[in-house]
Amino acid sequence: MTQAEFEAFVAGLEQVQREENFGYAFFFVGNDHRLPFVTFAASDNDFDSVSNLNREGVFRINIGVSRETFQKLVGPLTSEPVDYTQLDVFLPHPDYAPQHFVCILNPSGANIETTKSLVEEAHFIAARRLQRKTRTEQ
Repeated sequence: MTQAEFEAFVAGLEQVQREENFGYAFFFVGNDHRLPFVTFAASDNDFDSVSNLNREGVFRINIGVSRETFQKLVGPLTSEPVDYTQLDVFLPHPDYAPQHFVCILNPSGANIETTKSLVEEAHFIAARRLQRKTRTEQ
């Protein structure tokens, strides 16, 4: 799937809003734009060049998952170096791994469906967070 196809999948989920900033596409549930549940990056910038996204057709999907899912996918965080230029491999996000964000460059094959499933999990987590926030504000 292309980045546009993945973005269309994400945008098709319930109550999703999209914003662009710093060359990223951010996806939120509802009006709470403090923490995106999924982001897309397709080029390097001054703040993020570890994935070498300036390669033709390369994009990274960043997904906020549960602690359990994070550990199943990438294991515990270590100080071992990570090659963030690898394609089609789930990795801890270079900056937001402590918040349980994983990333993948150009998912293909079976990782397409896994990525979609992770996006749905992240959407569920964000929707639940928004519900809790809405209840406390009333």
